Amino acid sequence: MPTPLTEITAILRELLRDSDLDPTPQTRFEDLADWDSMDLVTVVVEAECRFGIQFDLTEIDRLTTVGDLAGMIVTKQALAAA
Repeated sequence: MPTPLTEITAILRELLRDSDLDPTPQTRFEDLADWDSMDLVTVVVEAECRFGIQFDLTEIDRLTTVGDLAGMIVTKQALAAA
């Protein structure tokens, strides 16, 4: 199974139409070229679909970096498996 970072990278590359995009966990969403607030919603919804998880609005509001999202995915997967 692909890692959360790998999947987030794929989502971002598709969304931003940039096959060379190589975000790190420290990459801030707002620093990505042509980024807007609706892009975060799109990334979160796609991550929910790919990983079979759900985020609430409070969690989404705390997402500022790629690593934040990857970490939340790992946490939610661990909770679901417990």
